[in-house]
Amino acid sequence: MQVQIFGTKGCRDTRKAERFFKERRVKIHFVDLRQKAASKGELRRFIQKFGTDALIDRDAKRFRNLGLQQAHYGDARWLEILAEEPGILRTPLVRYGNELSVGHAPEAWEGWV
Repeated sequence: MQVQIFGTKGCRDTRKAERFFKERRVKIHFVDLRQKAASKGELRRFIQKFGTDALIDRDAKRFRNLGLQQAHYGDARWLEILAEEPGILRTPLVRYGNELSVGHAPEAWEGWV
């Protein structure tokens, strides 16, 4: 079993996800979004399941700095923005096969292990 975690080292919820899976001896493939952005295909998978709003961290400093508070874009434009600006993603994004989660979701993860 291996999970893929998209997040940043500075994100508290991402560290919680890493700890959750390490404690259960689950192999982790970590993708640091500051080093390498998630692909559009990967983001599209999360958007299809949860919707665009679930992936956007409207409280993120980067979201405010970009002035996106009043933005009313369609899903295609948000996908472009999320791919270019991973700092506005709600993290961690966790994938195990076809199972997905956004943010701190230990209830969902528990069902996977």
